[in-house]
Amino acid sequence: MRVLLIRHAHAVESDSLTDDVRWLSVHGRKVARAVGLRLRDEGFIFDAVVSSPLVRAVQTAELIAIGAGYTGEVLATPALAPGFSARIGSTAIEGLGESVVVVGHEPSISQLAGFLVGVTPGGALKKGQVVIIEDGRIAGSIDPDTLV
Repeated sequence: MRVLLIRHAHAVESDSLTDDVRWLSVHGRKVARAVGLRLRDEGFIFDAVVSSPLVRAVQTAELIAIGAGYTGEVLATPALAPGFSARIGSTAIEGLGESVVVVGHEPSISQLAGFLVGVTPGGALKKGQVVIIEDGRIAGSIDPDTLV
């Protein structure tokens, strides 16, 4: 199984918004689109794209899916919302296919990476960063800072 773990892209900052409704900033949208295009260019094909239900994560997932040429539905699950355990997140992606994109938040997305490879996470993912896990090992990463 291949899992592409992605931290949501940059969101707007506002004291008047609750965390769950913050949307992607202009820069965040550029990063998400660029990540999708890079995944397409590298030949990635997905069976599923699943996201935290928070606005910025769903928008990130949708823009990546569009850029990558994925035509299926983007699924949102509370199991990937901030604060949920890696074990719950892992269970949520079981059975979705052989190649799954997962968009979430820190620190949960890094904890999920560690859970899937059986090690303690080494650090936080950057906003928009992709970590590629194949057959229980880290097979690569895409740094969003190199894309925009």
